[in-house]
Amino acid sequence: MNYKRLSETDKKNFEEDGYVIVRGYFQPEEIDRIYGMAQHDDVLQKKAIDRGDADGLRTKLSLWYNLDDSIYSLMARGERIVGGAEALLNTEVAHFHTKLMQKEPKKGGAWEWHQDYGYWYKDGFLFPDMISVMTALSPANRENGCLQVIKGSHKMDRINHGFSGEQVGADMERVEEALKELELVYVELEPGDTLFFHCNLLHRSDANLSDHPRWSIISVYNRITNKPFKGENTSSYTPIDRVADEAILETELHGISEELEFNETVTKK
Repeated sequence: MNYKRLSETDKKNFEEDGYVIVRGYFQPEEIDRIYGMAQHDDVLQKKAIDRGDADGLRTKLSLWYNLDDSIYSLMARGERIVGGAEALLNTEVAHFHTKLMQKEPKKGGAWEWHQDYGYWYKDGFLFPDMISVMTALSPANRENGCLQVIKGSHKMDRINHGFSGEQVGADMERVEEALKELELVYVELEPGDTLFFHCNLLHRSDANLSDHPRWSIISVYNRITNKPFKGENTSSYTPIDRVADEAILETELHGISEELEFNETVTKK
């Protein structure tokens, strides 16, 4: 199978815009395996947490730090994503965490405007040499609360963040001024489309009030020498045991191990 790689144009777009979308980065057969496993993975559901938005709607997610031999880890350890992250950051990377986002029909909550580094700065990372890689497992569109980004906002560097409901949100005075100067983009994706985005890119999403789910999987990578000065997480500076792209289709299907280090800090409701 012919697997896609990022082009020089993709790299230039990422530097200028703070993100790049690669259509069909994963094949339908791969998405079928990953999404199918995730829908029936009892451990993922057991370890899921949820967070409320300003209106009281809730988004469910499962987040883990280290990697195993599950179908999700084969994706996160795969040459396509790891190599893409390294090409855009121009350095060797380590895996910080992966999360399965589950925005369910009629009740999946919104995410407030924020930069990911607004969270991770407080985790002890000195430099914003971090990137998120989001792959759609189901269609993402305006109707079901797709991601929205402010194009080029990564060049603003980190802005102040505070709590908005149960979430950490960006300083809205800065966001409103950014929206006057920069383009708002709705990131509509089909299953298998992948978005690479900088940790200082401002982004948000609306609630899912449609009849259709919006599921995605996001892996985060960190420059391997950007070791956090606090916390006990080691995955963010540990070399990745990479696998070939073919592993997703050729390896026996496994769900996630309950022994991994999960984030379970938010009370389930």
